[in-house]
Amino acid sequence: MSYLLIDNKNIFYSDNGHGITIVLLHGYLESLEIWKDFSVELSKKYRVISFDIPGHGDSEIISETHSMELLAGIIFKSLNNLNIDKCFMIGHSMGGYLTLMIHKLYPELLSGFCLFHSHPFSDTDQIRKNRLREIEFIKEGKKNLIASFNIPNAFATDNLESFKSEIENATKIAVSTPENGVIANLHAMMNRPDFSESIKNSRIPFLHIAGKKDNYIDYDSVIPKIIFPENSELCVLEKSGHMGFIEEKELSLVYIENFINQFIK
Repeated sequence: MSYLLIDNKNIFYSDNGHGITIVLLHGYLESLEIWKDFSVELSKKYRVISFDIPGHGDSEIISETHSMELLAGIIFKSLNNLNIDKCFMIGHSMGGYLTLMIHKLYPELLSGFCLFHSHPFSDTDQIRKNRLREIEFIKEGKKNLIASFNIPNAFATDNLESFKSEIENATKIAVSTPENGVIANLHAMMNRPDFSESIKNSRIPFLHIAGKKDNYIDYDSVIPKIIFPENSELCVLEKSGHMGFIEEKELSLVYIENFINQFIK
């Protein structure tokens, strides 16, 4: 694990394995550590680069409020610094929104991309209100309360007992996320544009992995609204909530490997 100095900010990353380059972008209240077991398996066949998104993990915050454009620029510069001109990018949740911004601004960088428990739509009014409420909670020193609710809720209710240790680990990561970084990235999420037309018209191979029991992205109401382009595939994790790379790790790895074998040169 190492740092890159990008725009005078330290960006934390890991780089393991050889072959086709896969870039992993984590979600809200996460860090690259959330991918640990998953990235170890991927790195047996591919080169896997994971980033701490600025403001999360050990990567420095860029400004008081982030935008997806700003974050996309940092990741793009980081990959340039690592001499990566093509990659298959996998974005989990918030990382999926960032992947979509990179798809919009720097499509030449992507040999393909995957939304993992994410979607192309902008926030609804209610979700924006919820994010503003979280910002107020954090300012009141209640970040731990948010973590203790959000992280267990990211797992399917049926999986809470069997993944108890994984939930505890993910909660520790969330609690350790800097308050100013959480606030900065909440702004980035709630102010992001709608990417549904970008997805619809994309010619870049697109994999969508969705959890049938996701408490944050309702499968039946959200997924059917996505218009999938050619060279795309929807894979469903029947037993997963919002953390399929943990809840159904082996099947998720199969979906990704099969997609890369089919679409990525």
